[in-house]
Amino acid sequence: MAWYDEAVFYHIYPLGLTGAPKQNEYKEPVNRMKEITPWIKLIKDTGFNAIYIGPLFESVGHGYETTDYRKLDSRLGTNEDLKKFVADCHKEGIKVIFDGVFNHVGRDMATAVDSCDFFAFKDLQANRENSQYKDWFCNVNFWGNNEYNDGFSYDNWGGYNLLVKLNQRNGAVKDYICDVIKFWVSEFDVDGIRLDAADVLDFDFMKTLRSVANTVKPDFWLMGEVIHGDYTRWVNGETLHSVTNYNLHKALYSGHNEHNYFEIAHTVKRLYGMGGNRPDGLKLYNFADNHDVERIATKLNNKSHLIPVYVMDYSLPGVPSVYYGSEFAIEGRKEKHSDDSLRPMLKFEDYKDALKNNQLTKALAKLGWARQRNKVLSYGDYREVMLTNRQYVYTRSWNGEDVIVTLNNDDNDANVYGSGIRDGVYTGVLSGRQITVSGGNFSTSISGNFGEIWICGDAHQSGDVIDSSNIVTKCADTCEEKADNTEPVSADVENSATCSEADYAQKSSDANENSAEGNRANDNPAENNDANANSVDSNTATADNNASEKYGLDRKYAAYNTVEIAGRRDYENMSIEELQVAILEKMAKNGPVTDQMIKTVMDNTHMGSLNNWVRSFR
Repeated sequence: MAWYDEAVFYHIYPLGLTGAPKQNEYKEPVNRMKEITPWIKLIKDTGFNAIYIGPLFESVGHGYETTDYRKLDSRLGTNEDLKKFVADCHKEGIKVIFDGVFNHVGRDMATAVDSCDFFAFKDLQANRENSQYKDWFCNVNFWGNNEYNDGFSYDNWGGYNLLVKLNQRNGAVKDYICDVIKFWVSEFDVDGIRLDAADVLDFDFMKTLRSVANTVKPDFWLMGEVIHGDYTRWVNGETLHSVTNYNLHKALYSGHNEHNYFEIAHTVKRLYGMGGNRPDGLKLYNFADNHDVERIATKLNNKSHLIPVYVMDYSLPGVPSVYYGSEFAIEGRKEKHSDDSLRPMLKFEDYKDALKNNQLTKALAKLGWARQRNKVLSYGDYREVMLTNRQYVYTRSWNGEDVIVTLNNDDNDANVYGSGIRDGVYTGVLSGRQITVSGGNFSTSISGNFGEIWICGDAHQSGDVIDSSNIVTKCADTCEEKADNTEPVSADVENSATCSEADYAQKSSDANENSAEGNRANDNPAENNDANANSVDSNTATADNNASEKYGLDRKYAAYNTVEIAGRRDYENMSIEELQVAILEKMAKNGPVTDQMIKTVMDNTHMGSLNNWVRSFR
């Protein structure tokens, strides 16, 4: 048993929560970590005992383009500020894990060698073939070039040269990252790391990280970001302790929107079987939403389904987590490929009384309270008891205890039942109601759009009972605003370019399982289609008699004409095609434009990324 087996995680995206500037100007540090400090007590009181926070370290924009792994992002403060934050969490009994972005590093958008790039990349720019770090990066080609006119090319992450792919098979790179982890433990006393883009990390590299994790601190936790595939490839005794459960995430909202509990139950059964049908076989990181996907309150057609969704999050096998703000039922959807509305600034004063006046916050506090006081929810066997499209009953059993979970996604009350359960009087965590199991059987009614965890004995925490019809869906003011279209390139996009054959095989295997999902920042293909349709302004889509045809640009990346766009508008009002042409024009002014450069530009159809890219030229 380790602390993470009994953890209830609160996920913080600090640059968003604190309202930090979107772009790092590398000025004097501003202590915004102190703005997160008041949240710690509320986080604890809402039933959380662990925090996943990140990205944290010096970066160019959104945080996943790290330029210094040993320095807190200057927009958030100094290392001392981060050290104090972790210490304050530990005083409240809260564990802390950081984001570890070790697949790639960031580079400044300027071409100057003295810009704020990752130190090894800066040396590569200065010394080229003679750089001692030239093998730190994948497939550096000194006969190539890129949009920054470096005079060389390299493998990147997601098609974005802003994100330079690290060569994880290089011994010096391994040693460096291991030293970074040791530094984070000695400097900040961190309790674990969430590995960004773990699904494309080299497996030998992850084994090295696991060996370090086993020695730096007792029960040091490694959790990886994996979208789909056979999770046991990553979760085992040699690599990671856990990975993100995107399979369950998708099932949670679609299963409720479509009134189809068979989808959720099938997903749970498949994942449980993947772990050998044992509760300790595959402990996944369960979530309803995060910083890369739309808010669960936005995805659900019926906001009352928030209760059954979170009942499942807290009671199914795995480690539950809640993304900051979602405990208040705030909404957030992607707009023009921007994640801004998913990562809003929240003011503590606006939510400090949520435990008194927000039904969902109250419910999560009760669920967290029950999770921490009943180990059966962390270690118990899972057994499906009853299943229809709209009702679902399962149990968790451990050490002579049973917990019953009942769920109803119908608008009307329903009768549910079960058998093979230990006799006793069970109390509902949320409702305070009691049911009796006699002869191993029970039968009870459950309210419409509701879920309940029944624990033997007096399991109801004092306070109001929860009513799903009263869920508060107040959204923070920032959620109502349109997302800024100038956000830096999203680091969280699936990438097919890696520097090992094993990576290519892995990505091919995963793509065969779910080819519809190509964008880590948006896990729903339908949302991608909607975003693509909405991102092109109807007033600009046909401008200049179609820019693609006018300049001879097609999907075969034919010859490129460096003709200026007549009557050019502001970048923000350009279509995707016009932005692509504008970028190629700027690249042409720096030197010859190769077919590969044209392909890289034309493959990028993300409005926010293109806006950021076209502004990066100096």
